[in-house]
Amino acid sequence: MTVADGGRRDLAASLHALVRSLIAAELPVLDRHGISMWGYAVLGALCDSPVRTQAALAETIAADKTRIIGTLDILQEAGLISRIPDPGDRRARLLSITEAGRALYDSAQAEIHSNEDRLLAMLPEEDRRGFLRAVRTLSALPHDQVVGHQDPRAPADVAPA
Repeated sequence: MTVADGGRRDLAASLHALVRSLIAAELPVLDRHGISMWGYAVLGALCDSPVRTQAALAETIAADKTRIIGTLDILQEAGLISRIPDPGDRRARLLSITEAGRALYDSAQAEIHSNEDRLLAMLPEEDRRGFLRAVRTLSALPHDQVVGHQDPRAPADVAPA
């Protein structure tokens, strides 16, 4: 069944253009705040959980742990995060957001939310509440539940979480 026949598009296809546009709207905001999209993702994750290892953080934000090191260096040099050796494992670093990092994140997020509120205002109130509730619910699902089967990117000998 096609959209012309009264069917619906796939969720990924339906959301792709919206997500691309939302990212395009966020980039100038982040630029004004002097932070990259990855930097913003790191700060947001650290706001949610104040101390994480670099590996756990990378998994949370779906980044390659070796590729975020440069982002972490920049954030640390700017005084937005701290990285200290883990007393239990000197090879690991514990990460936390600083007050300056939280202030920058909150400021950028407020500007991003302002644009999102403008966009969401185009929906009737009931639709807006339902949409946000659905996004929160679906975003909270574990990866394997969304995929519906073992992730083909996962090693064959590792069962999904």
